[in-house]
Amino acid sequence: MDDRLVSLRKVLSVPRSLAFYAVFYIGSVMFVTGSLLTMYVHKPSFRMFVRGWCGWHRLCCRVLLGIRVELENPVFKPGVLYAIRHESFFEAIDMPWLFRLPVVFAKAELLRIPGWGPAARNFGLIGVEREAGAKALRTMLSEARRLIAEDRPLIIFPEGTRTPHGTPGQLQAGFAGIYKLLRLPVIPVAVDSGPLYQRTWKRPGTIRYRFAEEIPAGLPREEIEARVEAAINALNGNALNG
Repeated sequence: MDDRLVSLRKVLSVPRSLAFYAVFYIGSVMFVTGSLLTMYVHKPSFRMFVRGWCGWHRLCCRVLLGIRVELENPVFKPGVLYAIRHESFFEAIDMPWLFRLPVVFAKAELLRIPGWGPAARNFGLIGVEREAGAKALRTMLSEARRLIAEDRPLIIFPEGTRTPHGTPGQLQAGFAGIYKLLRLPVIPVAVDSGPLYQRTWKRPGTIRYRFAEEIPAGLPREEIEARVEAAINALNGNALNG
């Protein structure tokens, strides 16, 4: 790409990002308020507000930031553990829009945020305590089994935190334990949001989700970890494009 065009895109990313922050967060007030008002009185409306907020995020990304989303070989089905690479907040916000009523393993600290935490728990986020004992782990997995019995997909970011684009993701030890105890097949999903959805100044381009082949339940730890690591890193070296 021409150096002048690259420089121009970097300059334009500032006003576009500022517009995104203003419009997205102002609009978010309506969705968050609606979700809190309906959380305990009408679950369908509550879920509609949550998914609407995620759709609002997608719309703001497309219109204000010039970020498009492409799906490669998408597979959507219940009774599956989706292991998704985590490069930015984009995919964290995007899950209820990408999937139908996903059950998401997330850091327990997120569920302690006033207002947002109870709403997230009500929707189906399951808090993961990094130093959890056996009793806490059993409670967490029991909750996961209860929710996926409702034909909801189960989502995990197996790296445990955001991993910079270009850096091979390493799985947390807890992933293999969850895979073994839940006895579910896994569909790894690669994503390359990092170069575009940066912490401060967002950039235009295409974010891809690449769905890999389903991996059966019951594999040895070394094998499941190796196969998932290879699959979620499949887009890790891709260059920016617009």
